[in-house]
Amino acid sequence: MPEISRFYGIVIAMYFDDHNPPHFHARYGGSKAAIRIADLTISEGSLPPRVLGLVVEWATKHREELMHDWELVQSDRQPDKIQPLD
Repeated sequence: MPEISRFYGIVIAMYFDDHNPPHFHARYGGSKAAIRIADLTISEGSLPPRVLGLVVEWATKHREELMHDWELVQSDRQPDKIQPLD
């Protein structure tokens, strides 16, 4: 699972050839969730509320890059790194 960003202990990644709808995975400590790019809601798993807020803030700023990375991993190509939340 290629890591595309890391900030505040949160790891953002995507799986190659993953299922639709377009989404990314966020891990923090023992928590993990799959988050849909279209509406930035959790489709499976869970994250602490503060962590989810940071992930949504980051993803809102990088939605186009996330969709581009989704297209890359669907073609078994390495996704681009995305700037962390600062």
